[in-house]
Amino acid sequence: MKYLHTMVRVSDLDASLAFYCDHLGLEQLGRYDIEEGRFSLVFLAPPGQPEAQIELTHNWDPEPLDEGRNFGHLAYQVDNIYATCEKLAAAGVTINRPPRDGRMAFVRSPDNVSVELLQAGEALAPCEPWTSMENIGKW
Repeated sequence: MKYLHTMVRVSDLDASLAFYCDHLGLEQLGRYDIEEGRFSLVFLAPPGQPEAQIELTHNWDPEPLDEGRNFGHLAYQVDNIYATCEKLAAAGVTINRPPRDGRMAFVRSPDNVSVELLQAGEALAPCEPWTSMENIGKW
């Protein structure tokens, strides 16, 4: 058996691509617009890791999507959790669980899919402004 991808349904494909590609740094591997089915599939992965794909599924006809908490979360290792969270915050992404411990943070996609960020290697030394930041919303 071989892992292929995790599918995440999205309501606004442009906003989701901005979040996952522009802000998190994933790369688009392929896109398929299926006119007869009225949906698009976009496959993303971290740079150099095509085996770690997520599939964004966008149905063209609007539909309400649940909050995503029952899905659990996606998790990505980052080289510097503070720099990553600073970049995300500067782009307007809410840091739901700040990296107070220098190891772990949570953010949410435009469709409320929880994304865990984990520091590569050892945790970074706790520092401000992260140490004193409170959780915001759900993560």
